[in-house]
Amino acid sequence: MSMSDSDSSSHASSSEYKTFRQISRDRLLQEMLRSAQTGDSKSTWKVLIMDKVTVKVMSCSCKMADITDEGVSLVEDLYRRRQPLPSMDAIYFIQPLRENVVMFLSDMSGRVPLYKKAFVFFSSPIPKELVNLIKNDTSVLPRIGALREMNLEYFAMDSQGFVTDNERALEELYGENMQNTRQHEACLDVMATRIATVFASLRELPYVRYRAAKVDESTETTFRDLIPTKLAASVWNCITKYKSSIPHFPQSETCELLLLDRSVDHIAPVIHEWTYDAMCHDLLNLDGNKYVHEVPSKSGGEPEKKEVLLEDHDPVWLELRHAHIADASERLHEKMTNFVSKNKAAQFQSRDGGELSTRDLQKMVQALPQYNEQVDKLSLHVEIAGKINRLIRELGLRDLGQLEQDLVFGDAGSKELINFLRLKQDASPENKLRLMMIYACVYPEKFEGDKGTKLMQLAKISPDDMNAVNNLKLFEGASDNKKNSLAGFSLKFDAQKRKHAARKDRTGEEEETWALSRFYPVIEELIEKVSKGELPKNEYACMNEPNPSTTITSNRSLPSASARTSQAPVAAAHSMRSRRTATWARPRGSDDGYSSDSVLRHASSDFKRMGQRIFVFIIGGATRSELRVCHKLTAKLKREVVLGSSSLDDPPEFITKMKMLTKELSVDDLHI
Repeated sequence: MSMSDSDSSSHASSSEYKTFRQISRDRLLQEMLRSAQTGDSKSTWKVLIMDKVTVKVMSCSCKMADITDEGVSLVEDLYRRRQPLPSMDAIYFIQPLRENVVMFLSDMSGRVPLYKKAFVFFSSPIPKELVNLIKNDTSVLPRIGALREMNLEYFAMDSQGFVTDNERALEELYGENMQNTRQHEACLDVMATRIATVFASLRELPYVRYRAAKVDESTETTFRDLIPTKLAASVWNCITKYKSSIPHFPQSETCELLLLDRSVDHIAPVIHEWTYDAMCHDLLNLDGNKYVHEVPSKSGGEPEKKEVLLEDHDPVWLELRHAHIADASERLHEKMTNFVSKNKAAQFQSRDGGELSTRDLQKMVQALPQYNEQVDKLSLHVEIAGKINRLIRELGLRDLGQLEQDLVFGDAGSKELINFLRLKQDASPENKLRLMMIYACVYPEKFEGDKGTKLMQLAKISPDDMNAVNNLKLFEGASDNKKNSLAGFSLKFDAQKRKHAARKDRTGEEEETWALSRFYPVIEELIEKVSKGELPKNEYACMNEPNPSTTITSNRSLPSASARTSQAPVAAAHSMRSRRTATWARPRGSDDGYSSDSVLRHASSDFKRMGQRIFVFIIGGATRSELRVCHKLTAKLKREVVLGSSSLDDPPEFITKMKMLTKELSVDDLHI
C-alpha cells in the first residue's frame, strides 16, 4: 500500500506558495481523479463512488464542475443500489472500513462486475487485515487499476480552516457518559487520524504542542484533564508512521501545531462577534454557508426563493467577511455608488431621489443584462447587511454588546448586569442567556449557593438554560476561582472590577477598530506566543521537544519567526470616525466592489513569501472570531495560520451543546 509518488508538499515549489485549501483541492483533483486517467481510459468518462464521509471531504474542497472537468460523469453513493456500467471505470474514494471494503469487493467480483476497472483511494491508512482481504480475492485483483492511501480525511471549511466533524465531541468527552471509555477513545482516535491526514496532505512534520494538564497535589487528575495530552500523543503516533510510509515526507520539523480544548476560552463561543461573517451566521439562521432570499419574479408573479453560497468564490464576501458590520455596510454603499457612477449606462435614480432600493436594482438588472452578475452580487450583500442592521436595532444588540464587552474587560459588574436585566426585560431569552454565561465566566463566585438561582429568576431564564450556564461555569475549574479569591486588595475604587477582567485591553498594540470590537479570543495571544517561541512550557508541553540550539527550518530558507514578526509592516490608522480601523478587516478590493479578480488574486499572492505554518486545533468546537483571528495573524506574522477543530460552532449551536452536558457534574470532576 503506497501513496502516490507525486509530491504535493507545500514546499515542493519555492516559486509558488499553495495555501492549505489549495493543496487539499489539488490532491483530490490531480493526485486522485487525474491519476486515474491512464492508458486507454484517458478519453473515457468515469464514475466516482464515495461514502458519507468522503463525499463531505470532497464537497468541502471541490465543486461539481471541478470534478466533471477531471472526467467524472457520475457521482454515486457506495451504499445505494447502483446501475451496472461494465464499460466504464470507477474511482472509489472511501474510508478504510471493513464494510466499505466488502462493498467494493462485492461491486467488482463475479463474472460481470459493476465496472470495468476500479481505482481505489482510501481517505486514511488502511489496516493490514483489510489489505489482505483485498489481496485474497483473486477475481477482483486484476480489475484494480490503483490501490492507494490518499490520507485526506478532514473537511476544509475555509481557506484556512478545517474540522474533523466530531460534532458531539463536547458531549462524548466532557458529558455525563464519561465512564464510557470506549466512546472517548473512539472520538479521540477519529480526531487524531483526521488531524494527522492534514499533515500527510501538506507533507508537513509539526512540533506537537498541547495544553498540559494542571498538576495540583490537592486534586486528582481526571480524564478530562488529560484530553489534550491524549490527543497529542495519538496525533504524534499517526504522524511518525507517515515519516516512513509516505514518499518525500520531511524527517525534521517544518511547522508547529498547538492542541487546545474549549476550556481555553469559554467566552468566545457565546459573545456577540460584530464582523459581517459572524453576524450572518449568528443572526440569519444560515444552513452552513447557504443563504436563502427572495428575488422578484421575472414573469412578474410572486417573488422566487433563491439559494446562494456565502463563500470564497464570491469576491464581495471574500472582501467584507471579516469587516465590522458597520464598516461592511458603509463599504457596500460606497461600492454601489461607485458602480453606478462609473457605469453611466447603469445609472438609475429612485423616484424620491434617495438611495437605490432592491426594486430599483432589479429594474436596473432587467434593463442592462450585461451588469447582471455585478449588481446581483452587490444587491445580495446590500440586502443581507440591511437585514442584519435591522435585527441589531430590533434586538437591542448595541447595548447588549456594550455590556458584554464591559464585563469581559472589567468595566462592568453586578450592578450594571442587574440594571440591564431590569430595564431590558424585552431582551430575547437567548441573548439574556448568553449574557449570563459571560457573567458566569467572569464572576464565577456569583453563582455559588443560591446566588445563581436568584440571578436566573431576575433574568427569567428557564431551568434548562440554567443548566447551560452552570455547565459553562463548571468548566472554569476550581483553580481559576481560587486565583480570583486571592487577588490582592487595593484602595482603588475600580479594583473590584479590574480583578475580574477576563481580558486585558490590547489598545496601542495595533490600530483601534470600530465600536464593540475590543473583544479578542484567547488564541490570538497564544498564536503570537507560538510564533515568538514564548509559550510557557509548564502550561504548553511538546511531544517532540526541540533542541534549544535549533530552530524550525523549511525548504523556503526564511528568517526566524521573531525576525519575520519584527519585519511585519505596521499599518497606519485611517478612519476619522473611530479610534482605529483595522487594516486586516479592509483587504484590497475594487471601488466598484466587484472586479474582484483583484480580491481573489491578491488573496493568493499575499501568501507567496510565507514562513512556516502554524496550526491550532481546538477540541470542542471553534468560533468565527477564532477563524477571523487566524486570517488576521497570517497577514501580521507572515505565516499561514490554519485553524482546526472538532466542529465550527455558531453561538446557538454551542449553547445547545452546553445544555446537553450533564446537570450533575462536580467542580472537581470538571477541572480542566
